[in-house]
Amino acid sequence: MSPIPSPASADRIRGVVLRPGNDLAMTDLVLAPPGSGEVEVAVVAAGVCHSDLHVVRGEWDVPMPVVLGHEGSGVVTALGPDTGDSGLAVGDHVVLSWVPACGTCRYCLAGRPAACSLVAEVVAPKGVLYDGTSRLSSADGEQLHHYLGVSSFADRVVVPVSGAIKVRKDAPLDALALVGCAIATGVGAVRNTAGVEAGATVAVIGCGGVGLSCVQGARLSGAGRIVAVDVVADKLDLARTLGATDTIDASAVDPVAALRTLVPEGLDYVFDAIGKIATTEQAIAALGQGGAAVIVGLPPTGSTARFDPLALAEADQRILGSNYGSVVAHRDIPILVDLVVGGFLDVESMISARRPLEEAGDALAELNEGRALRQLLITGYRPAPYDPAEAGVAGSDSAAYEAYTAYVAPRSASGSTTHTPSGYDPTKREG
Repeated sequence: MSPIPSPASADRIRGVVLRPGNDLAMTDLVLAPPGSGEVEVAVVAAGVCHSDLHVVRGEWDVPMPVVLGHEGSGVVTALGPDTGDSGLAVGDHVVLSWVPACGTCRYCLAGRPAACSLVAEVVAPKGVLYDGTSRLSSADGEQLHHYLGVSSFADRVVVPVSGAIKVRKDAPLDALALVGCAIATGVGAVRNTAGVEAGATVAVIGCGGVGLSCVQGARLSGAGRIVAVDVVADKLDLARTLGATDTIDASAVDPVAALRTLVPEGLDYVFDAIGKIATTEQAIAALGQGGAAVIVGLPPTGSTARFDPLALAEADQRILGSNYGSVVAHRDIPILVDLVVGGFLDVESMISARRPLEEAGDALAELNEGRALRQLLITGYRPAPYDPAEAGVAGSDSAAYEAYTAYVAPRSASGSTTHTPSGYDPTKREG
């Protein structure tokens, strides 16, 4: 890794560092100031995700030592050079994106920023920012790596401007951390990757944060049947609350056989929100004619699944990979926040605990044991009060309705967006 920029104005922060040998500890760090095209963000909350757990388990190769965390929200505290056209200002509320797209590579120019080559080839695998350097070091000068360009398990972070998505100030900023990964990934997989139509039959295997977001995305898309599959009764109960029409306890029955009992012709869409080999193969096996298996959960490096290619071709089926819900972060994240404020997306029910940053290790342990949904690590930073008249939040109800009709309102084969999910009134703000 290249040397970090001069720490002449670097500042002390706290962060959760993982070292080889599963050595995880909260420690004092040094954060260098933002460089060209970068911003500093005071983290309000960070979500604890399986992508962090994969690293702790040693299932993914990442450069170490690394400051963990990739899901988060916070407040802009400083702007680096060359950020004048970013639209960001000190005091803005932001959701952190773990695909800080460069905007200039082939994939970004083609409208597929979730596949950004700079992120895929430099930022993610090398644990650095755009210029190949880190802004993080230990108190004694040891260079540390960023995780997925974010490292939200810290008091403050420095990220590229495209990794800090400005959002409205009347939304619950701590809970919005989930929008940066779980919500964007799950709803995006339904809406962007798969393009679920009104009336479609859908199954979601795995009811963690991403899976429950898939359930909500399917409900907003007007799916005719939404089957949630998990081994934890409480998660299945919550899935029903969030929109599932049926549930299957995979610890008690063969999930594919149970899905075939519910939908004998097979499903239009099956979302694997776990990423185990067994669940990926189950997703493919449960498809009907013309169906699509969408792989959303991520397996350990080197995993391979088996399927029958002849059967897949003869049934005109598809296997789709979905990275980050195929989102366009600067477009989709503010819309998803509008949907949260409007009551169309329930984030709060997906949060199983709020705990201090110091308890990151305990939170990861609970996630590993399958006892948690999304846990939030809370820092000591509290946003300043805002004036709604000056915060760009006037007409919040209409903004949420416009987001609903333009982004996730169910689509028929003709492209209409007139159907409303049962029990949801898009003209009425909930909560």
